[in-house]
Amino acid sequence: MRYWITLCSIILVVLSCSKTDETSQNAYVPIPYQLEIPPLFEEKLIDPIIPINNPLTVEGVSLGKRLFFDNILSIDNSKACASCHLPQNAFSDPNQLSIGVSGGLGSRNSMPLFNLAWNFDDKYFWDGHALGLEQQALEPVIDPNELGNLDWSTVEQKLNNHPEYPTLFNQAFGTSTITKELVSKAIAQFERIIISANSKFDKFLNGQATLTPQEQNGFDVFMDEERGDCFHCHGNPNNPLWTDNQFHNNGLDASFTDLGLGQVTGNPNDNGKFRSPSLRNLAYTAPYMHDGRFTTLDQVIEQYSTGLKASSTIDPLMKKVDQGGVNLSNQDKADLKAFLLTLSDPSFINNPAFLPQ
Repeated sequence: MRYWITLCSIILVVLSCSKTDETSQNAYVPIPYQLEIPPLFEEKLIDPIIPINNPLTVEGVSLGKRLFFDNILSIDNSKACASCHLPQNAFSDPNQLSIGVSGGLGSRNSMPLFNLAWNFDDKYFWDGHALGLEQQALEPVIDPNELGNLDWSTVEQKLNNHPEYPTLFNQAFGTSTITKELVSKAIAQFERIIISANSKFDKFLNGQATLTPQEQNGFDVFMDEERGDCFHCHGNPNNPLWTDNQFHNNGLDASFTDLGLGQVTGNPNDNGKFRSPSLRNLAYTAPYMHDGRFTTLDQVIEQYSTGLKASSTIDPLMKKVDQGGVNLSNQDKADLKAFLLTLSDPSFINNPAFLPQ
């Protein structure tokens, strides 16, 4: 009896080892994705945020891109992430408020998507309520005014029953069982490689282009604390993100219908504060502000020049709120606009790496 027990144990161990070896030998190993960091970012910024538990891989990025453009994530297969984050609009929405699957409107303008791997506080949405891109990617799928699913289980079921997705997830993450966590990881990988850093002003900083006198004066206005005074919140040549990614009350309203960051923190001192958007690609990202109230860049500049409104949480950087704003001359306003447009990057919106296949 002892002999047979020993023999059976040996056979089970051998079979187990054989199966493990076979599984190991057949396992697909994803290829690490080499993120191309622009020279200015390499020189001026610290390393991008790449979570240890979600490293970039060729297969993960490719899968995330496919999911980003696939209507399968919506309840009726009619919309995708890209429906409200259009590549030709620097991954923003030209509508003031985006239209969801049910025809309902969102409550804020769709933020553009680029250079997200350098959002060092890792807070997303206008009010910063999502911590991490993976967390951010979970929400629109079950938002009734976006992709409209009642829960994630139906989306997971559709993906698991798809003829191709289980294989793609297996190649990217080592399992063909698709979960919402893996979907969000894949989309986050794609979003982290969406980089814009080839504007005329980037080329100027790299010694590859020259500014016109009007653009140069516009830059001077931008950097001058006695004129535009824009650089505190919106970057400078040493911060080529052209945003501080922080939250400010920039004097849009005297009272608030949308509390912004205050709704998240519950702190009244945060009421009316929203994340500073990047000034890159303004040529493609109208309308502007968190509620998309301004349709033109001229209106935005006029807001800071003469339209500021005082309130209890107005940012101290809005130094001339008592005068209505910085009161730029017409020439300085025109020059500032000319400079701001040098931060737009035509190669970005036409980059095939960011377009649907």
